[in-house]
Amino acid sequence: MAKGILEFDLNEPDDIIAHKRAVKATDLALALWQFGYNTKKGHEWKVDKYESKEDVIDAIYDEFWDIMREHGINIDELIN
Repeated sequence: MAKGILEFDLNEPDDIIAHKRAVKATDLALALWQFGYNTKKGHEWKVDKYESKEDVIDAIYDEFWDIMREHGINIDELIN
């Protein structure tokens, strides 16, 4: 059986961020899958309720951030 071992020095700021990214990789992939496959369908069914393009954009962004929160993803923690 092949193995892969990731090692992080949690005293180093860059490694701390890399560790957080590795730990959250599955959550991020699931969030992106949910957004990519479900959001378009949901908004296609509701498109007539929006008054403007801005309302559509706001609704999609709101859903994006809701999905990220549901999966425990804080982008700021993974970037900074």
